[in-house]
Amino acid sequence: MHTPRLLTCLILLLAPLGVHAQAPKLVDFNRDIRPILSDTCFVCHGPAKSARKGDLRIDTKDGLLGVIAPKKLKESLLYQRITSADAFERMPPAKSGKKLSEQQIDLIRRWIEQGASWQEHWAFIAPKRPELPTVKDAKWVRNPIDASILGRLEREGMQPSPEADPRTLIRRVTQDLTGLPPTVVEVEEFAKAWDAANAKRERVWAELVERLLASPRYGERMVLEWLDAARYSDTNGYQTDGTRAMWPWRDWVIDALNKNMPFDQFTVEQIAGDMLPKPTIPQKVATGFHRNHMLNGEGGRIAEESRVDYVVDRVDTTGAVWLGLTVGCARCHEHKYDPISQKEYYQLYAYWNSIAEVGGVDRRSGTGAPVLELPTPEQQVKIAKIEKAIQDNQLAFSVREKAILDDLKAKTKTLPDKKSPDYAKLLASHPAAKDLQKLQQTLDAEKKKLTDAKNSALITMIMEERKDPRDTFVLDRGIYNKYGEKVQAGIPKTFPQLPKGAPNNRLGLAKWLVAKDNPLTARVTVNRLWQQYFGIGIVKTSEDFGVQGEMPSHPELLDWLAVEFSSPFPSGGEGPGVRGRSAWDLKHLHRLIVTSATYRQSAKVTPAAFEKDPDNRLLSRSPRLRLTPFQLRDQALAMSGLLVEKVGGPPVRPYQPPGLWEDFSFNQIKYVQDKGDKLYRRSLYTFWRRSIGPPNMFDTPNRQVCTVRQARTNTPLHALILLNDVTFVEAARVWAERLIKAEPTPRLRLAFAWRQATARPPSATEQKILLAGYQRVLKQYQADRPAAEKLVSAGEFARDKTLDVTEHAATAAMLNMILNLDEVVTKE
Repeated sequence: MHTPRLLTCLILLLAPLGVHAQAPKLVDFNRDIRPILSDTCFVCHGPAKSARKGDLRIDTKDGLLGVIAPKKLKESLLYQRITSADAFERMPPAKSGKKLSEQQIDLIRRWIEQGASWQEHWAFIAPKRPELPTVKDAKWVRNPIDASILGRLEREGMQPSPEADPRTLIRRVTQDLTGLPPTVVEVEEFAKAWDAANAKRERVWAELVERLLASPRYGERMVLEWLDAARYSDTNGYQTDGTRAMWPWRDWVIDALNKNMPFDQFTVEQIAGDMLPKPTIPQKVATGFHRNHMLNGEGGRIAEESRVDYVVDRVDTTGAVWLGLTVGCARCHEHKYDPISQKEYYQLYAYWNSIAEVGGVDRRSGTGAPVLELPTPEQQVKIAKIEKAIQDNQLAFSVREKAILDDLKAKTKTLPDKKSPDYAKLLASHPAAKDLQKLQQTLDAEKKKLTDAKNSALITMIMEERKDPRDTFVLDRGIYNKYGEKVQAGIPKTFPQLPKGAPNNRLGLAKWLVAKDNPLTARVTVNRLWQQYFGIGIVKTSEDFGVQGEMPSHPELLDWLAVEFSSPFPSGGEGPGVRGRSAWDLKHLHRLIVTSATYRQSAKVTPAAFEKDPDNRLLSRSPRLRLTPFQLRDQALAMSGLLVEKVGGPPVRPYQPPGLWEDFSFNQIKYVQDKGDKLYRRSLYTFWRRSIGPPNMFDTPNRQVCTVRQARTNTPLHALILLNDVTFVEAARVWAERLIKAEPTPRLRLAFAWRQATARPPSATEQKILLAGYQRVLKQYQADRPAAEKLVSAGEFARDKTLDVTEHAATAAMLNMILNLDEVVTKE
């Protein structure tokens, strides 16, 4: 019998498994413990001294270890209190409305037993380039992003999805990088090159990406999230919601993005471009970033109260956009979760407190000082001509006046003082006085022309420092006139201080935001770009990297991207656009993401993968995301051939339901719709009113405050807009007209439209359904010609009345349906 030997083998085989099964999972303080303490304890025992109970603070290492004895549960007061059977002793107290779950208590128990290891909050430690994980399927990895994603998937027992087909890929990346769909020709050429390339597909893909990054459409796409963050609008907000002109700043951003301005320069020019040596007009315009806030022009409003609100808005927006922190919580008291005191809040406030503004609104321009006049080239020519005329007339006047005075001196021993009435009388008595009077009238008229010409020039708001800086005080409870302690500008103690040699002003603050040792800016920026492509950031709470925010799903990847983004690449690097690139290269970051295998996965999901990762945080597949309302409208205009691809310029007023503005405005402002090409500009140029935004731009923020994480919804209201809004109906009927002229049969027209909309040919079944639908609606319109006439007359674009109206209407109805297909309104 071999029983003893068999038993021995089983024991030896199972022993390691037993040890492994019993080994407790290591508890991570940042991942597992800090979120529990932040949610349930920090309100009473955190950074806010005024709210602290029992003089106990546990958001710091010293404070927490004062109530924790590592590896000794019985001596750990915190553990004793959270497990106490006595309701009066148990923490958190019942009246707080907080309660620890058994799982949370167990995590704290295990953490103490494992030695109660402390970590500083991950986001407040400067990132270092981490080692990339070693993966089993190394062939799948195309760049470092993939190594990190695949490493996590393999640890979770999951696999990435196969690569998407070339038609899906070109539609995806074209929408992502330009906000527009690819043309049928572009799709077919790419698919042909892809199929022929085989092993050289990476080059084909790289060439496509470089073409899209070089397109002027790139800047128009990438500006959208920045407009939301900057609270950009064409009106002031509040009750009166008057019109302003901040679009020169918007155009500056588009231009900067298209030119791939390094993000550190992009930051400095928007925060403090006016403080650079000999600032240019574009650098001054760039500072409009922090003049995009609302302006309160209501009657009776205290100007200083408004001014304080504007400064507060700048502090809060800077905190959200560059630091990913809710610094505004410290305006009225110490931050209850993050280490930012009220005093430190007002030290940040001091950087913005000496702008040369008073809080009022100029009724003529709808702006508040400081401002910059921006005459058009035509206005500049006109002003120059008037100034030359004034100069010539001034010279003629001086010559004539001198001649009269010389003549009077010869006849009069002593001339009266110029300011005396006798002088004027003496001058008027001269025979040449009438000529002098005419010259003066001409001069006055030219000066009035100059004033009128300058007043007609565009006025935009900028930043500019006062000559005499304001004193800054802590404001009691945030009230504008309740002064407390006087403070100087400064950086919160938790963070590295200003770079060496940087001035302690706005310019120094701007340089600090993009300093090498700043732990947040690079992380926050790359996270928002990741969110743009994948729908959710590596840190889901992209607006909050503080202790109340979510831990990164892939912390090593976040740090790798942050270091990669903020570091220059040495000359001699490999790959398109990489050699010798500078630090803070935005296009390099976009290129990295879209050339990764992670980005190029199929969006198809298996039941097992969906069950294990329903939110796709591990990225075992490409996300399916609804196109933004900007993309939906622009897509319809592009496919119909209506889109006007002019970059920049004043906002336009496309179609809008009548009476909408009047119903939402205090002073009954009437919406005056534009005509011609202005109806078909890209959506980002649509006039943006804070009190009521464009009605077909659903899910977009009202831009009253900074927004860095946009909502994505899908409701029946969206479908009603896409089916009935005149923009989409007109696009469908113009699209139909062009297809009828280009293709001889309904089958070919619908097939081509399908390829335009989905980037693929319809299947036989889909083709059959399309034709059956066309025949059905054709019969309906043949029986109801007035309905057909109404459909093909939608919008203001002139229609070809030689076309058969029922055929035109039936084709338009089918194209309107195609515009509403899930596959068409979704990026796969």
